[in-house]
Amino acid sequence: MQVIELQADIDEKHQIQLHVPEDWPCQRVKVIVLLEEPKADVKKKRRFGQFRGQIKIADDFDAELPDEFWLGNGA
Repeated sequence: MQVIELQADIDEKHQIQLHVPEDWPCQRVKVIVLLEEPKADVKKKRRFGQFRGQIKIADDFDAELPDEFWLGNGA
């Protein structure tokens, strides 16, 4: 089995035209079509610090977790 990836467009008649390499033999093939999701439009650029002050981190964030966390409540 050989696999190649080809880019193709769906036209207004909902058809796809594929052109395979000329050295391929004429035979029946299996075609799988993957529809890519359209890329989301980024209307607003992110900027450094734009969420400053909106997130709170606990004072004990870096503290070790107790054994009960790792072993369950029955430890």
